[in-house]
Parts: sequence; structure tokens; C-alpha cells
Amino acid sequence: MTPQGHERLTEEQAERMLAEMNDVIRAGEEMRQLRAEMIKLLAGFGWTQEKISQLTDMSQPAVSKQVRKDKAGDPLTPMGLSLDQDDAPWLEGRLWGLAEDLSETLNDTARCTRCVHAFARGKKRFTPQNVDELRRLVEEDLMLRRAEMSAGYRDAYDEISRGLDVPARSKITTTAPASLRRALARQVQRDYLRDYA
Repeated sequence: MTPQGHERLTEEQAERMLAEMNDVIRAGEEMRQLRAEMIKLLAGFGWTQEKISQLTDMSQPAVSKQVRKDKAGDPLTPMGLSLDQDDAPWLEGRLWGLAEDLSETLNDTARCTRCVHAFARGKKRFTPQNVDELRRLVEEDLMLRRAEMSAGYRDAYDEISRGLDVPARSKITTTAPASLRRALARQVQRDYLRDYA
């Protein structure tokens, strides 16, 4: 005798399925937007369309179209890539990069691993609550696994944490979107940790 199944999808089942689909769609849209912002930034730095095309794995005509579109809009104000910037998106990006590197160093056994993956896939957004959760998880990893970590991780975390607790002292002088600043800070932080090790 086979169990009696529902012949229709329940509202709860449909809600779960659509929520998962919406996460994937939103993450895709956000990544496309971030890639467009990176193209604008690189073109502003004077990179050739051919080089941008190679790096983005886009056709040269598609890059050219994006660059033309960006020229019609407001240009990005140049921005520095030093670690000591104190605006929230930059610090959130640094925290994300630190957590990502920490997770990889601990072979994905770190407490922060699931949260890091959720940010990377667009399942979590950079809200104050989610950033606080990531901070707490990184703090736990640094306490519990300190013997496996270089001092650079703790130093970076302390600096980022202090910055997030205190309002920004300097005025942001760039028009770059928060998502672009986070992505750049994430990479700069990871490169710094790699060089530090």
C-alpha cells in the first residue's frame, strides 16, 4: 500500500521553492550589476576593452557596449585601495574577505563557513544583523582555533571590529556603490592576508 500523497502543491512548499529560486535570481542580478560596476571602474583606470573582455570572459562588443553606456552616466570618482578606509561597506568587505580566508585556512571547518558561503551566493545580504552574525562567528573561530591562525588574522579582525563599532571619521569621496566597495575590500583584505602569511 502506497502512502496517500498530496495531489497539489501546498502553499508552504511553493513558498519554499520560490524563495530558493528568488535567491538564485537575485544573486545573479546582483553579480551582473557588480560586474558592470567593475567594468566601469577598470575602464576609468584606463584599462583597454580587450583586457577587460579577457578578464570578464565577455565578448569585446559586449564590453564596448557597457563602456559606452557608462560614459553616458556619471563617472566613478577614483578611489583608493588601502586597508585603512573606515566606511561601513569597506569594513564589511574586509570582514567578508577575512572570514573567507579563515574558512579556507581551516578547510571549511570554521564556524563562519556557512555564513561566508551564504554571502558569496547572495543568500544573505549585508544587513547590520547579518554583519553582526559574521563578526560573532569570526570571533568564535579566532578564539577556538587560535593555535592554527597567524597573528595577522587577529590583528585584522581587531582593526575591522573597532572600525565597525565607531562611526566613520572620514568622508567618502567616491561615488562607487557599496557593493563594489565591499567586493574590492574583500579582495584587498585577502591579498593582504596572503602576503602577510
